[in-house]
Amino acid sequence: MFVAKKGDTIKVHYTGTLQDGTVFDTSEDKDPLSFIIGKKEVIEGFDDAVVGMVRGETKTVVIAPEKAYGPSKPALIETIAREQLPGDINYQVGSQIEVTNNDGSLFYVMVVDQTSDEVTLDANHPLAGKELTFKIHVEEITPKKVVENNPLDEILGRPDAVL
Repeated sequence: MFVAKKGDTIKVHYTGTLQDGTVFDTSEDKDPLSFIIGKKEVIEGFDDAVVGMVRGETKTVVIAPEKAYGPSKPALIETIAREQLPGDINYQVGSQIEVTNNDGSLFYVMVVDQTSDEVTLDANHPLAGKELTFKIHVEEITPKKVVENNPLDEILGRPDAVL
């Protein structure tokens, strides 16, 4: 039986909930989530949680904001006068709006407040500042393959060689 460690590929089913029990994400009724442990393919707390687990194991973990999407940053919340905003967008509280940055990249902001004169937009990740609970079930672990004395090393050179 393999114990999950950094470098292994793991497949898990999970359900993520907020402190009030609201489900914000789940892999149920989908394929399991597959990732390489330690490669920063998932949030840090989730990555850490699967280390040491075995196939068939289920556990529940609580992940602090610092190991999830970070704290909410007040600098990313801005109130803007309506006359400075395009008029063809629905600025209803809770809606997400696609915004183009100065460099042309796209990102989303959430409308968190509005009045007849102003709209308050939040560019933080929607889960920033939140403690997250995950129920994780390990479906499969594929150990990291270490190839020693690989015959291709003779042809291609050592994998750690600098060209």
